[in-house]
Amino acid sequence: MNTILSIEAELPRSLVLDPPLTDAEFEALCAANDLVQFERSREGEILMHPPAGGFTSQGNAEIVGQLRSWWKTHRRGMLFDSSGTFFLSDSSILSPDASYVLPQKLKGLTKDDLTGFPRLCPDFVVELLSVSDSMPKAQRKMERWIENGATLGWLIDPYKKKVYIYEPGAGAAAESGNAVHGKGPVEGFTLDLDELWRCYEI
Repeated sequence: MNTILSIEAELPRSLVLDPPLTDAEFEALCAANDLVQFERSREGEILMHPPAGGFTSQGNAEIVGQLRSWWKTHRRGMLFDSSGTFFLSDSSILSPDASYVLPQKLKGLTKDDLTGFPRLCPDFVVELLSVSDSMPKAQRKMERWIENGATLGWLIDPYKKKVYIYEPGAGAAAESGNAVHGKGPVEGFTLDLDELWRCYEI
């Protein structure tokens, strides 16, 4: 008779290695474990994230789809989806759910630089909360993006239908309604929130 292994204990979502992984070893870890998304805090803690659930996956696709439609109107800079991962100046390695990099920040980068994890901070980042995310941790992550050079960040809570706007030198501002309008690096981009909220309906 076959039995199914039941794991009742909660597995860790993070770990600290001694000695810590080098940047190359971290990239190799990610390549060898493509079912898990890894990040690294600036303190060296390895963070592990499960694959996205159905609603979150749909939400991510909607955000990236709308952002890409805007990008096609000018085709400048680069757009990245939720699998994009970046080496940041404070030694952390983070992945947003969507991001955009202005063309001037891409100058001098080679194909090899962009084949692996780019060593830059996106100018615009989007983080979409999932049911397994902690709001305080998501807020700290948004602050890290701004500290490392992002000039605009949106933390989207689809369960409360709110968008928290992050910018350098300012506290997070909450917005709600039918749409949120970009500025700075994504001037002219409008995210249709009604379409995004529909991703969480059956």
